[in-house]
Amino acid sequence: MLVLALNNCKFEYQKALMRGPLFYSKILLFGEYGIIKDSKGLSIPYNFYNGALKRTDVNTSFAKDSNSKLFKFYDYLKSLNNPIVNFNLDKFYNDLKLGMYFDSSIPEGYGVGSSGALVAAVYDYYANDKITVLENLTREKLLKLKEVFSTMESFFHGKSSGLDPLNSYLSIPILINSKKDIKVTGIPSQERVGEGAVFLLDSGEVSTTAPMINIFMESMKKDGFRKMLNEKFIKYTNMCVEDFLNGDLSSLFQNTKKLSKVVFDNFKPMIPNKYHSLWQKGIDNDSYFLKLCGSGGGGYILGFAKDFEKAKKELAGHKIEVVYNF
Repeated sequence: MLVLALNNCKFEYQKALMRGPLFYSKILLFGEYGIIKDSKGLSIPYNFYNGALKRTDVNTSFAKDSNSKLFKFYDYLKSLNNPIVNFNLDKFYNDLKLGMYFDSSIPEGYGVGSSGALVAAVYDYYANDKITVLENLTREKLLKLKEVFSTMESFFHGKSSGLDPLNSYLSIPILINSKKDIKVTGIPSQERVGEGAVFLLDSGEVSTTAPMINIFMESMKKDGFRKMLNEKFIKYTNMCVEDFLNGDLSSLFQNTKKLSKVVFDNFKPMIPNKYHSLWQKGIDNDSYFLKLCGSGGGGYILGFAKDFEKAKKELAGHKIEVVYNF
């Protein structure tokens, strides 16, 4: 009976340990850098990776490191002079003292929203009067959420659009028409037997967002770069978004190829050196088209292929993951 009582006590203790809801990674199919300058963008959840706030008696180095980073995030939220959302910071602090951490499978520095999922989890658990996913998500509410998440995620990147945590929080595709016009959207159903695919190519290198953003902002000081951004990069980005949503695959691959070439010619600092030839090879052979996944600099590279089996042969030896089938 004593053993049973002890087991019951342990069970009740484990039940009391917090495990928050799961928040998924995301993929920005189109819009990297462009959305900073009001291009269209399309972001979709990627359920292969996820994370959740967790408080247990686990004492691993990962949990300790995550807990330490969350303490710094707590200090940042506490220091905001004009907070745009009210948090229960006392509860946040007490949970951190009890060892809370972000238990995540989302790779950091890979462009799939590791910090966005964390931000979404903290907002969901500690924001007072939060906007919930069950509400009628009007344009005003979406913009409010985006503003809140932008402020929160700026702690990690120095500058954030707020889109990654918004996508993770809502876990539905989001269409960005402009900075002031965002909405949830539907995307064409996947064709499991289709020949085409969107895929992730693992560069094997970890990236840091802030330096990439700084390179972009410095480039924006040049007239030629700004002209290219408006006349080519944003133009093809917008066309790709429309093609994807309309299911116009022929036009999509034509415009993705053009976008891939523009990125290769003008965003080389964001492309790991060892992938320059592979990037050009896809354009030359018309077999796959690569583009940045997030800010670039490493992590994942996003790929589009009309014939995925052909692309796989050309990319033999590289680690790839299918995201979406056409």
